Amino acid sequence: MTRYFPVALIAAASITLAMTSPANAQRPATPDSSGYIAANGVDYWFEIHGKGEPLLLLHGGLFSTGMFGPTLTKLAETRRVIGVDLHGHGRTALGARQKISLVDIGRDLAVVVEKLGLRQVDVMGYSFGAGAGMQLAFQHPELVRRLVVVSAPYAQNGFFAEMLPQQAAVSGAMADAMKETPMYKSYAAIAPKPQDFPRLLDAMGELMRQPYDWSASVKQLPMPVLLVFGDADMIRPEHIVAFYQLLGGGLRDAGWTREHMSRNRLAILPNVTHYEMGTAPILVSTVVPFLDGPSDAKGVTGQSQR
Repeated sequence: MTRYFPVALIAAASITLAMTSPANAQRPATPDSSGYIAANGVDYWFEIHGKGEPLLLLHGGLFSTGMFGPTLTKLAETRRVIGVDLHGHGRTALGARQKISLVDIGRDLAVVVEKLGLRQVDVMGYSFGAGAGMQLAFQHPELVRRLVVVSAPYAQNGFFAEMLPQQAAVSGAMADAMKETPMYKSYAAIAPKPQDFPRLLDAMGELMRQPYDWSASVKQLPMPVLLVFGDADMIRPEHIVAFYQLLGGGLRDAGWTREHMSRNRLAILPNVTHYEMGTAPILVSTVVPFLDGPSDAKGVTGQSQR
């Protein structure tokens, strides 16, 4: 049975990569500028697309910024999109720090933002990248104006039960079997050290086997937050509701003048799975109105949203 689990993850990854192939993209996402920034011993690759208010865009596990394809292109029409390849992913090598930790990545991202000369950014992360974005917001809320969490739980028990053994089975032992998959080929095409792929799988497997619960930190987030999930996501619907309630939403009727309305938002996208979310056409049209909202989160009636 253990052989099934890696195959399931590989198949899911292949679907995501197929969605971001050149045939499905409007145009190649060529950055306006790019480079490396050193943060706590890791050299992070960043690429900047477009002009406007800064948006830090964080990819899913075992992928890179390029996974967003047409989503990135569309966001860059009105935003200065800053894509960062997270520790061990894409053009960012594992380096000497072999353990992948979302807490550490959150700390590193604060350094990246500051070295880019930015006082504050909006943050949008998908799956693994959403975990990194949350950690940045937990540790350095002053750097995050608005936070978008896409398809990620606040605790390990937010995943459907059958996903946990699949995640736990990820290890370097899968590497040889993945050599002909789109996931490995996309990694090998841009990674500084393609031979590190087994190390990346080991590190991600170790990360996903660790239980966590960030509910106390979620309650303390001071900035407006948008939660985005698919109606066929890998996150349990009960957990999604609990997540929104931790943010003060879904606890009571909003009132005629929105006097009881939370400043935070929840979006459930129809006919979207976890694996399709990063390039779902409806994602951008869902996220942009939230990002364009004022920092004081006024509603359409002008009432403050607490």
